[in-house]
Amino acid sequence: MSAQKPPRYKPYHQPAGGWGAAAATAKVLLEQSVVSKGSRALLAMNQPGGFKCPSCAFPDADCTKKLEFCENGVKALAFEATQARVTREFFARHSVSELMEQSDYWLEMQGRLTEPMRYDAATDHYVPCDWDTAFEIIGRHLRGLKSPHEAEFYTSGRTPNEAAFLYAIFVRQFGTNNFPDCSNMCHEPTSRGLPPAIGVGKGTVVLEDFEHAEAIFVIGQNTGTNSPRMMTHLVEARKRGIPIVAVNPMPERALIRFTEPQDVVQMATFGSTEISSEFVHVRIGGDLALLKGMMKVLFEREAAGEPVLDHEFLREHTTGLEAVREEILSLDWADIVRVSGVAEEQIRRCAEIYIRSNATIICYGMGLTQHQQGSRLVQQVANLLFLRGNFGRPGAGISPIRGHSNVQGDRTVGIDEKPSAAYLDRVGEVFGFEPPRAHGHHTVESIAAMMDGTAKVFIGLGGNFVRAVPDTEQAYAAMRKLDLTVGITTKLNRGHLVHGREALILPVIARSERIQTAAGEQFVTIEDSMSNVTASRGVLEPASPQLLPEVEIVCRMAMATLPDSRIPWADYAVDYDLVRARIADVYPALYAGFVERIRAPKGFHLDVAPRRRVWLTPNGKANFLPLPGLEVNDPVADPSMLRLATVRSHDQFNTTIYSYNDRYRGVYNDRMVLFMNEEDRRERGLRPEQQVALETFSTDGRQRRVEGLTVLDYPMPRGSVAGYYPELNPLLPLDYHDRISGTPAAKSIPVRVIAMDAPAPAAAQAEAGA
Repeated sequence: MSAQKPPRYKPYHQPAGGWGAAAATAKVLLEQSVVSKGSRALLAMNQPGGFKCPSCAFPDADCTKKLEFCENGVKALAFEATQARVTREFFARHSVSELMEQSDYWLEMQGRLTEPMRYDAATDHYVPCDWDTAFEIIGRHLRGLKSPHEAEFYTSGRTPNEAAFLYAIFVRQFGTNNFPDCSNMCHEPTSRGLPPAIGVGKGTVVLEDFEHAEAIFVIGQNTGTNSPRMMTHLVEARKRGIPIVAVNPMPERALIRFTEPQDVVQMATFGSTEISSEFVHVRIGGDLALLKGMMKVLFEREAAGEPVLDHEFLREHTTGLEAVREEILSLDWADIVRVSGVAEEQIRRCAEIYIRSNATIICYGMGLTQHQQGSRLVQQVANLLFLRGNFGRPGAGISPIRGHSNVQGDRTVGIDEKPSAAYLDRVGEVFGFEPPRAHGHHTVESIAAMMDGTAKVFIGLGGNFVRAVPDTEQAYAAMRKLDLTVGITTKLNRGHLVHGREALILPVIARSERIQTAAGEQFVTIEDSMSNVTASRGVLEPASPQLLPEVEIVCRMAMATLPDSRIPWADYAVDYDLVRARIADVYPALYAGFVERIRAPKGFHLDVAPRRRVWLTPNGKANFLPLPGLEVNDPVADPSMLRLATVRSHDQFNTTIYSYNDRYRGVYNDRMVLFMNEEDRRERGLRPEQQVALETFSTDGRQRRVEGLTVLDYPMPRGSVAGYYPELNPLLPLDYHDRISGTPAAKSIPVRVIAMDAPAPAAAQAEAGA
């Protein structure tokens, strides 16, 4: 990727948020020519009667604020509401081969898609295609498959509940459970790891718990960039004197100091709030050792006669404690320190903070989930919380901070390649067909099916699948083997350019835009990361009269594919209350009265049983689950090995690149960088800002290499490096993933650094080796 201006690297010493965030907000509205339009929309974003932010999944506050949004939410809205348009004339000017030469940022900047398009292989251009023809093509391909399992049905986290629910019903009536989705690539270890421990694959914290917490731990999560509205609650906690422990290999700016852009006094006085009372500079992959070190302190002090454990909770609610206690007490402190990279003294301080707190929240992000033992690592967080009874009381619990706006809701309403028997039984009863029982494909398995030729059709309901997945070179080749690829999106992305022999681009109405059907104006619903379901009603006019809402697209795909279906798809396409009524039928315990309850301004919380100290596990208990040892990734014997974590920049949301800048890390006009410990750099004989390549330590004999990276000295722990996603996805092997969930281990890729005599060619930078 070639930058528009010369690269510049300058450390950022100001607090996060503040005037920097205000300036960035104004700039992005100007750049997308939506100052007036965007400002009106912002007043409706995350407000009752308005629409939900199309960015992160953090809950809305109490709705007393007139402006309930953050810098990155403004970026997401501005790029969605942009005045730029991708028209049929654009596609006539640019062949697909020409578009492949452009950067992800350039593609994003072209604006909103305006009408359905079909790939014409003879000219290598996309050409206009009416909606009826598009659905006929989809139906013909799906009906022509030898088996329903030859199709892969992807879902993005921005898909609302109604569309996701109907998508799940359509695909299961078609006959498969092949549901790769974006959760597979991020928080699937939460969905798979937590149920054996607490009975549900979700967090147990609600927003009000932050007001009652006596300690908050934030592990492996860059809050200021990935869920900035959470910063308000961390600031309020610090002002109350609540200790906040931040655990991360990178000292992220927002978790050091933060200025609330909506705090008039702080803004006027250039003030700020210190966020972390304790910053734990853990090695990549060292979190397990840290957690076990803290538990070891508790067990040692309990053995010495100090009552630090919640014995009543442990006795009444848990099982398996003794095996965990025995294994942790057998660990040597020297090994814990070596693997974690954290001094014993600091681990003991963290344990002391935990012991003194009567209500502790542990938040975590993909720094925990994206390892080879991610699911079992998440279980260790539950183990630590069990020890002091931090479930089922105000201010306490486990809180996975999910990324995309409705990724949790999609899973709740049926997007799951491993559906439960109870769910399938209800689907059969409500809709009158026998759904398939065999497990389907998650993301990694779907790519493998494409590679071996057993997958023929890919339908992507949102997202940029091919850019998000690991092993970029293989993923591109796999997608190009398909007979048909369908991209259902708002904007042009790489997934439309890496396609099957036939390909369709189907443009949708965006979250911020009105949905009008024959039954009147419709709204959709969203579940946030704390299990609150709220209505989302767009306020802007659609970018083009040719756009369709996701619900209608799903229904018309079903009608084209299943002409004999007795499900009233045409009715669901126009009246979303009918869809919500069926959701309530399939999920009576969660969604009873959905049609009426969703009219409440703040929506309603889904029941999360562990909040009531009810454990929906097979044995009815909260289960301590052991993970022997201290490593969460396979060891590599080579002493030159470094652990690479792929990360987002501040001007990025998932695969969407807003600019080449990363303000808080001091990077401007560049994304091809490698953040590296200065001593590690010197040890390898590298100069500051030298050009290097990274190579993966692979076990399959395949070389994975990215060239043209600029080495930047950065306060990383020894042995740990970081660089940007998706540019470094070519380094992540397809089979290097969590063994339970299949989530790619993108936070712990074993790599070596190789010096280069000269910068890589611009073409190589553009695709980062893809």
